Amino acid sequence: MVKSIRHWCEVAQFVEQSTAQDKDSRRHFQPTTIAQKLLLNDAWDPFLEDDASLWLIHWLIATNPSTGTSWQLVFSRFNRPDFTRREITNYIRDFTDKEGLRASESVIKRDVDCLIRTYVPAAKSKKKDIAEASFACPLLQLNLIQISPDGELYRFDIAPKPSLPTSVFAYALHKHFERKQNSTETMSIQECLYGEGSPGQVFKLDENSLIEYVEELEDTLEGMIMLDETAGLKQIYRRKDYAPLDILDSYYRGGHIE
Repeated sequence: MVKSIRHWCEVAQFVEQSTAQDKDSRRHFQPTTIAQKLLLNDAWDPFLEDDASLWLIHWLIATNPSTGTSWQLVFSRFNRPDFTRREITNYIRDFTDKEGLRASESVIKRDVDCLIRTYVPAAKSKKKDIAEASFACPLLQLNLIQISPDGELYRFDIAPKPSLPTSVFAYALHKHFERKQNSTETMSIQECLYGEGSPGQVFKLDENSLIEYVEELEDTLEGMIMLDETAGLKQIYRRKDYAPLDILDSYYRGGHIE
């Protein structure tokens, strides 16, 4: 149980390895800045009661730069709107083979099962389930993946996300800008919508919804972010850097950005 908790804290970017080591050279971990602000010491939302926190956790899991998981592949690289368990399993296996990574078929299948149960309610069973196995993941509330009536086909809910605050989108947009090579200050709407690890991909937004978020930031960030269209190409300009944690703090403390 302790190993599992530590694993998911690492995947969600809530802990990072400390430089301190004891005489047995065991690894030590410390909470990250985002974990401290969200969960510890006068925290924003220590009991994860705000949907914004769930969206933030989903983003942190799906875009973890150091711990590659099925979440990262499915929400950052997989571009199809629907899939079966077998198709996702094959996609992940092909990726691991191409990258020279070692992962057995059974491990990949378990990972896929875990991912799906994170976002899709488990089918009701007539048998009495083990208590731990019947727990529902809080990320179910995001409704990011839907299941067909026959239980075979899954589909991403690519649509507006009413429970996704502009402040969390602003945090994600800033992080995506930072990951771009050469620290570019310009990003096309298509890159923000379909690029690997982009807000559009991770949050499964449609184009109109994404543009609405950018326009909202254009109005609230006093010109730091600007949307422009030249020769039919919509571009996002980051005219001035902004502090994404301050924007989140403003949201959780009841500021003007929602």
